[in-house]
Amino acid sequence: MSKSISQVPFAVNEPVRAYEPGSYEVKSLLAAYKAMWKTKFDIPMIIGGKEVTTGNTVRLQSPHDHKHDLGVYHQGDMSHVEDAINTALAAKDKWNAMGWEHRAAIFLKAADLIAGPYRDTINAATMIGQSKNVHQTEIDAACEFIDFLRFNVEFMTEIYSEQPISDAGIWNRVEYRPLEGFCFAVTPFNFTAISGNLPTCMAMMGNVVVWKPSDKQVLSAKVIMDVLKEAGLPDGVINMIFTDGKETADKVLSHPDFAGLHFTGSTRVFQSMWKQIGENIQNYKTYPRIVGETGGKDFVMVHPSAEVDGVATALIRGAFEYQGQKCSAASRAYIPKSLWKEVKKSMEAQMKTIKMGSPEDPSNFINAVIDKVAFDRCKGYIERAEKSKESKIIFGGNCDDKKGWFIEPTVILTENPQYESLREEIFGPILSIYVYQDEDWTETLKLVDETSPYSLTGSIFAQDRYAIDEAYKALENAAGNFYINDKPTGAVVGQQPFGGARASGTNDKAGSKMNLMRWTSVRSIKETFVTPKNYKYPYLG
Repeated sequence: MSKSISQVPFAVNEPVRAYEPGSYEVKSLLAAYKAMWKTKFDIPMIIGGKEVTTGNTVRLQSPHDHKHDLGVYHQGDMSHVEDAINTALAAKDKWNAMGWEHRAAIFLKAADLIAGPYRDTINAATMIGQSKNVHQTEIDAACEFIDFLRFNVEFMTEIYSEQPISDAGIWNRVEYRPLEGFCFAVTPFNFTAISGNLPTCMAMMGNVVVWKPSDKQVLSAKVIMDVLKEAGLPDGVINMIFTDGKETADKVLSHPDFAGLHFTGSTRVFQSMWKQIGENIQNYKTYPRIVGETGGKDFVMVHPSAEVDGVATALIRGAFEYQGQKCSAASRAYIPKSLWKEVKKSMEAQMKTIKMGSPEDPSNFINAVIDKVAFDRCKGYIERAEKSKESKIIFGGNCDDKKGWFIEPTVILTENPQYESLREEIFGPILSIYVYQDEDWTETLKLVDETSPYSLTGSIFAQDRYAIDEAYKALENAAGNFYINDKPTGAVVGQQPFGGARASGTNDKAGSKMNLMRWTSVRSIKETFVTPKNYKYPYLG
């Protein structure tokens, strides 16, 4: 029972390590990478704090060397999903009864463990399993995950402190209860921080969770569970399963105690799950909360007044960092004819210096795409662009899958504003560019808004403030995260709450109080100190 109003440590963003050549930081990280690379993993599911092995193993692969033997993980079936649900529900009452300060302490400790003794481990696991370079790994698996944990604790306390006013003779208050039932977290391969945040932010608010990580992110998911165990998370609060996606969704979404879905992944899968929830709505004990962040076809809109080198740099970083496998990656750009020649020249000079290869070499800017499916998808767009009369490849275009799934950073130039690579989500290192006539600036803004069904991120580059204001208004609904004179990637927890609308999701803004509120159910309490003894009001005389 709480006997104080506690003040949690003030949250600040975790400093990003530079990993300069020859530094202790990079030597330590690469030593962890080498040790992990030599390890043959045997990764179990975690249900009720227990390691669950099935003997039905799946080979772990590294995208940049898919022939290397990393070991296996154990795949479960629907009996394990049922077990995870029952285990979560059994843990619920005790977890709910724990004071919020103790929940806060667990996740603050997890943040410190990642910042300290687990930093190299979680970074190396992400580099190996998800093929991220040193910098992209650091800002994701370490810094962003730490930020999620620390800022969410601060947001939690701010939520709890928000109370209604009281009138004379009464005391009004609200309590923020966890949802009634269990929650389901479905997480992607591309961000270790997202995979950690989705289940932990629900658990932080007192909920119990069944967590299904991507089968391409198993290695760093294991590290997340190791950290949470060491931080003191009670058994059964978060249960990690490796099971078939569709069968798992059918099982979970048909359960009467299902109370909430926290999802990051494809638009198609999210829409399918939403439909299932609707079809089962009469079976639930309560209306489930549905939160999803899905796809994007993120834009960079350039005005004739824009600064050339800034545009070129933003396009390269925004489109090609982590091989374009960010929901926020710059995938389409609209450049005025008056600037195109200089932008192209600046991009060419910079792209000539880009190196591609294993994350073990910190000088590599580009690594491998996640798997053969992603490789074939990207290769298909490149091959069709090479054959099309409406497009041409001006940079890159090479693909190599002999050792790893490598796609060279590629730029497609098209004269058709409705060309497929300008409209469709690719999720790879492919940027499509449309050059517009300067006088068509206003009409092109409308084109940017209407070309894609998504609304996740977007950028406007201009020095003319009237142009910035016009784009700001015209593209109001085109991006949930809107950037002015910057690339459309790199949202920081506590600074730029992240999420989009339209086909990009529910826009519940990860890294903010808005998201945490979705995992609470509020009870209003009114206490009257002196109860009336007669039904008559003064107007009755």
